[in-house]
Amino acid sequence: MTWHAAVPRRLIGASLLAGAAVFLVSACANFAPLPVVDGDDILSGRLAIRIEPAGSDAARAFSAAFDLRGSSAAGSLALSTPLGSTLAQARWGAGQVSLVTPQGRRDFTGLDALTREVLGESVPVEAWFDWLRGRPWPGAPSSDPAPVGFEQLGWRVDLSRFASGSVVASRSRPAPVVTVRIQLEAAS
Repeated sequence: MTWHAAVPRRLIGASLLAGAAVFLVSACANFAPLPVVDGDDILSGRLAIRIEPAGSDAARAFSAAFDLRGSSAAGSLALSTPLGSTLAQARWGAGQVSLVTPQGRRDFTGLDALTREVLGESVPVEAWFDWLRGRPWPGAPSSDPAPVGFEQLGWRVDLSRFASGSVVASRSRPAPVVTVRIQLEAAS
């Protein structure tokens, strides 16, 4: 192959790479900055969700960096890649729940409907504000059957590694088994 034949391939490759970069920048540009709520801490770190269906269906897993702000009544949850590109932003408050992704905006009737649609299972995001602080959510009854953790909303919240910023919540009924593992960043 001569040098002249290789030039068009390099140009095509460079053009494709430039086009992909423009697409990624424009996709990220659709995300408005998350609101800063006075007096509220920002909880951030990494989360991993695993859904293990009964039978022969394959398990589904998802992981991302997260930024949780506000409260169960009004707040936001941003999910991003390890390199910092935003994957999605959920926002809720005043009877509105929306999800913004690079594909556009979708509105939902509540956080339960949003997580059910996106993950295929309900995940109690509204309770995370308290669970990630090591306590039950005041919006539902809870029990403390184990020395480190509690049960609430059908979930077992394990706080045995809470001192190192780790919270694990799992739900076994109704099937499928859903496990949420969260590693909080240390406060700066």
